[in-house]
Amino acid sequence: MHIQTISRRLIGACAVFTAVLLAGPAVALQLITESEAALPPDQNHVRDRGILRGPTVVIVSPPPAAGVMKSPLNLKIRFEGHGGARIDVDSVLLTYMKQPEIDLTQRLRPFIAATGIDVLDAEVPPGTHMIRVNVTDTDGHSSSTDFTFSVSK
Repeated sequence: MHIQTISRRLIGACAVFTAVLLAGPAVALQLITESEAALPPDQNHVRDRGILRGPTVVIVSPPPAAGVMKSPLNLKIRFEGHGGARIDVDSVLLTYMKQPEIDLTQRLRPFIAATGIDVLDAEVPPGTHMIRVNVTDTDGHSSSTDFTFSVSK
């Protein structure tokens, strides 16, 4: 086979593979399973509050005053660095606050960017759910935010 033909086929295959990766999942993301939701809530989630220069975490959706929502829901979180620092994407950690705590980070890894997290259809079973978001910026400053939302049957 000719080198140019092989090159064109290799470039075409790479383009198809890239398009599939960028398209994201075709079905809703299972953010929290029913068995995880059935675990007891973490009663020790009180955190120290101090003066931080860390990045800001803004929960866009589910909105803080949304009341009870239906699943699937949109999960949108915005990150803001300060003083020229950027968010270290590899530092982002999402924890479902149950006993034991459940790390949701790997489930959400494809949706995490330096600007935040954006999931259009996150499947969540009925109940009240608390999630903690930890981020660190390129200056080494960290911050975390807890948010709670409820899903109806």
